[in-house]
Amino acid sequence: MYIFMIKTGRLNNNMKEELKIKEPIKIRVKHLANGNKSIYLDMYMNGKRKYEFLKLYIIPEFNKSDRVRNSETLKLANAIKAQRIIELQNQVHGFKTNKVSHIKLIDYLQSVAEKKSENEVRRTALHAVICHLKRYDSHDIQLNRVDKEYIMGFLDYLKDAKQAHSKKEKLLHANTQAYYYKMLRYCLNYAVSEELISSNPMNKIKNEEKPHRNRTEREFLTIGELKKLAQTPFYNTLLKKAFLFSCFCGLRHSDIIALTWENIEIDENGNSKLHIIQKKTKEAISLPLSQEAIKQLPKRKGCNHNDKIFKGLITLGRTNEILPRWAEQAGIKKHITFHTARHTHATMLLTLGVDLYTVSKLLGHTNIQTTQVYAKLVDESKKKAIDLIPSIT
Repeated sequence: MYIFMIKTGRLNNNMKEELKIKEPIKIRVKHLANGNKSIYLDMYMNGKRKYEFLKLYIIPEFNKSDRVRNSETLKLANAIKAQRIIELQNQVHGFKTNKVSHIKLIDYLQSVAEKKSENEVRRTALHAVICHLKRYDSHDIQLNRVDKEYIMGFLDYLKDAKQAHSKKEKLLHANTQAYYYKMLRYCLNYAVSEELISSNPMNKIKNEEKPHRNRTEREFLTIGELKKLAQTPFYNTLLKKAFLFSCFCGLRHSDIIALTWENIEIDENGNSKLHIIQKKTKEAISLPLSQEAIKQLPKRKGCNHNDKIFKGLITLGRTNEILPRWAEQAGIKKHITFHTARHTHATMLLTLGVDLYTVSKLLGHTNIQTTQVYAKLVDESKKKAIDLIPSIT
């Protein structure tokens, strides 16, 4: 075994210059409009260049305190640079390296969204979170560098953020902000379970610092309003059929868009029953279909068992943008979304006298307390109707 030792101070100038030139990572700065300089790493390896912004800043020096602060910042930047060089060299020479440090937050969220176990609703929400993270942090922070400060900055961004993939310049609703917070927390908890990070930095956020949902009433259509809507023409006939089908069977958009002809069973008496595994809960349910629901199904002629029933149905986001136009044409002032159809189905059954337990089973709820919300809506609706009786004495 041969051991070569190079002592500090014994390198000649040419060797020092050669080592400096071959250094794969350099510290650079980007001048900002506020006078600060953002420090980033310029990494060049195997003919490829990439940058890592460190979220470290050099400030203008007006006094000794500023100089000391900048000195400490540069020390930290050099320490990170040294660590990155070690990681690169380990890769070059085949040593085992910690791949966790190279995983980007957005890349990780994308991988979670693409897992087969994720339902459509959560996958759609994760893609929206990714879209907003790209707007908030165009350089994409590494997963193991996400801290409370980063999360708080993202929450501040959401307060003034516009809706993703929307033509209208609407700010995100408070409930949407809370849901995106929940999705990000879900992913970071997932990363902890996969031992990619040691803990979830969102656990350090106080309750008063978190976005909270506003209590909103569940909008539903009365039987009279549903009749008006059904009788009103709408340019997107497939969406119209899908919405009315949901009103008569209570399926979510995610289940309807995945529905195939194989899911519908017709017995010898001509009765139809629908069998599905719900995308959201993964629970299997069987629903008898009413004649009104059957009327909304597109024609099956030429379709195979595994063909989608509502093939070509637009996304949930786009659906919720255009449904209010149809309601407006029908003279209905309520703001409707596709989920309004599910609320309508539940309240219609309760209004017609169906017991709470049966409604719960038909909706596929795993907890009857979820169904009780609709019972309260019906009770409130009945009270409003009674309150309309005029005084005659």
